[in-house]
Amino acid sequence: MYRAYVCSPLGGNITANIENAKRYSQYVFKCGMAPVIPHFYALVLNDDNPEERKLGMQAGISLLWVCDEVWVFGNQITDGMKKEIRFAEKLNIKVRYISENALQKMEVI
Repeated sequence: MYRAYVCSPLGGNITANIENAKRYSQYVFKCGMAPVIPHFYALVLNDDNPEERKLGMQAGISLLWVCDEVWVFGNQITDGMKKEIRFAEKLNIKVRYISENALQKMEVI
């Protein structure tokens, strides 16, 4: 099964953003791929602690090495997401932008 890295906002309202990551992951599954979800590191690391946030970002980016694609979700691209996208591009990993409209309709891409 191919793997899609879920790239979406985390900081700010972490609880809501993790719920969004769950929804995005359901969409990835519906499209026939396995979601890779770095957001769940926030359940064991404190995103408000700069050292732990950096550790979580490094761990998330390390997951890109085993992913086939990066799927970008959400209405904004945060600085953390920009880093993930740039790193994926350096690895020649395909980056897809998933619209909220496609997500709401659960349109398979």
